[in-house]
Amino acid sequence: MTIAIDVPKDARALRDAFACYPSGVTALCAVTQGEPTGMAASSFTSVSLDPPLVSVCIQTSSATWQRLKDAPRIGVSVLGEGHDAACRSLSSKTGDRFDGVDWSATPQGAIFVEGAAAHLDCSVHSTIDAGDHVIVLLAIHALGTQPGVEPLVFHGSRLRRLSPVAA
Repeated sequence: MTIAIDVPKDARALRDAFACYPSGVTALCAVTQGEPTGMAASSFTSVSLDPPLVSVCIQTSSATWQRLKDAPRIGVSVLGEGHDAACRSLSSKTGDRFDGVDWSATPQGAIFVEGAAAHLDCSVHSTIDAGDHVIVLLAIHALGTQPGVEPLVFHGSRLRRLSPVAA
């Protein structure tokens, strides 16, 4: 095991260290300018029960976030293990990100990926500048869950599925 004393100056080394921690994968989607707009994000976490808040970290250079940030409602879908193709599509830099993705929209414009483990109907509560990212706090207005859907996981720079640990 190698232990570094100094903060790494090499972005690859830092990225590799971050990849050691698994996270769930979400889709942030809304109707903007009459079109579906969406992105995948793995830096999602619960924040508060009262008021109900979640957070996601988004790279400041994201053109997609620039379109989503002013949407009145943003749908957060916690992707399930069968959503690997949807995740890749929503992460693509070119083409129609919703091609092959089953989705529905609320009257307020939040878009949800069908079959997700959870759906959160959110709006931007506040943002915090954080280096090359922005931390977005999202207020939850409504939600739905499908506890039987196993989550999609991002670990080691790859999409993965969970497997149960023997009791």
